[in-house]
Amino acid sequence: MSDFETCSGNCASCGEDCAEGGATITLTLDNDETIECSILTVYEAAGNNYIALLPLNEQGINEDGEVFIYRFKEENGMPVLENIEDDDEYEAASDGFDEWIDSMEYDELVAAEDEDEE
Repeated sequence: MSDFETCSGNCASCGEDCAEGGATITLTLDNDETIECSILTVYEAAGNNYIALLPLNEQGINEDGEVFIYRFKEENGMPVLENIEDDDEYEAASDGFDEWIDSMEYDELVAAEDEDEE
């Protein structure tokens, strides 16, 4: 389903700054269309691991804010993305992504407050 270009799937040790759009993946869709995506995060929700991807246009920009979420696992040391076909699982994965976004916003607020105090 996909080819990792700069990401090994191990965000804790890859050395890329995913928050700055450093890690990308090229998805090949069912219709053989390819889409370059920035890896936002790999996270856990409801006992599974998921990956959130931001699709990019030819200029490397996300035009509409759409995010792709896939089940994420490793097989034989290689990252594997799987479609989420169950509505309840997708809702749990979406809730986990929302929690990640909330934590990122909180971290940014706290960092901004710390800068203001200095």
